[in-house]
Amino acid sequence: MTDHFNGKNFINPTLSEQISPGISDVVGMMREGRQTWPTNLPTTGVPQLAADLGRDRMAVTFVNHATFLIQMPGITILTDPVWSERASPVSCFGPKRVRSPGIALEKIPSLDVVLVSHNHYDHLDLTTLRRLHERFEPTFVVPLGNRALLESAGIKDVVELDWWQSVAAPSQVQIMLTPTQHSSGRGLFDRDKALWGSYFVKRGDRSLFFGGDGGYSSHFSDIRERLGPPEVALLGIGSYEPSWFMRPLHMNPAEALVAHGDLEAGQSIGMHIGTFQLSSEAFDQPLTDLLSALRVSNSPPNSFTVMEEGETRFFPQISE
Repeated sequence: MTDHFNGKNFINPTLSEQISPGISDVVGMMREGRQTWPTNLPTTGVPQLAADLGRDRMAVTFVNHATFLIQMPGITILTDPVWSERASPVSCFGPKRVRSPGIALEKIPSLDVVLVSHNHYDHLDLTTLRRLHERFEPTFVVPLGNRALLESAGIKDVVELDWWQSVAAPSQVQIMLTPTQHSSGRGLFDRDKALWGSYFVKRGDRSLFFGGDGGYSSHFSDIRERLGPPEVALLGIGSYEPSWFMRPLHMNPAEALVAHGDLEAGQSIGMHIGTFQLSSEAFDQPLTDLLSALRVSNSPPNSFTVMEEGETRFFPQISE
């Protein structure tokens, strides 16, 4: 018997009631009004996808939103890849990107594994997944209940995991699906019929936690206690206003900083920002609030940072 499935729907054991939002929640948010975002911003990061990683370095390149390209010797991984113009079931309506992806999909040098955290449109983009399948034929790793959706798009190499289950990947990499507090659904009638999750990736001394999407809860401490502190944590810091709607679903920067501490991460990088306007806060508010949270907590400014779309970082630094 699982603590996150009630026989009909997946649930969050960290909450007393389920939080999957409905149309009335979205309407309520829109009635309150939203800050105006810019509509066309430049992409300024410079990818370094061909760098020599030696025997054990790790490279992390921020593409956009929750999409990162993770390179380790012998393996390349993508998280929640979205290259479409809109995070929406239709091409003419819904949240539209305000800047181009940090890497053109055609510039990806190789791809072995795609990690999908859940089926919301800003994280599971079937058009992008289909393109990646046609070009690279990678293995797609998804939480329970999502395999059929990918197979409907012609994707066959799909591994479905429950929380705390793992799969072996090339180059002696282990990938585990870990808990998060969130929801799922792509329409009116499938809410919480598929599981959501985060991922812990480990290769030798290199480790990375991809938080997917979710509100703050005790699962960050649970993950650290089971798997140890990650070297790098990719944590959401956007889509948190209005709090009455968003707080169970997404962390604000102060909560993400607490999650960083719960994980005891060596370095955390903020995500879920800068691409699609999904909530009410201003475009630059997540960064402002993150800097404020770092000052209030007396945390080192470089312990939790954000990246430019297209920027690559190395762990340890490539000059070492």
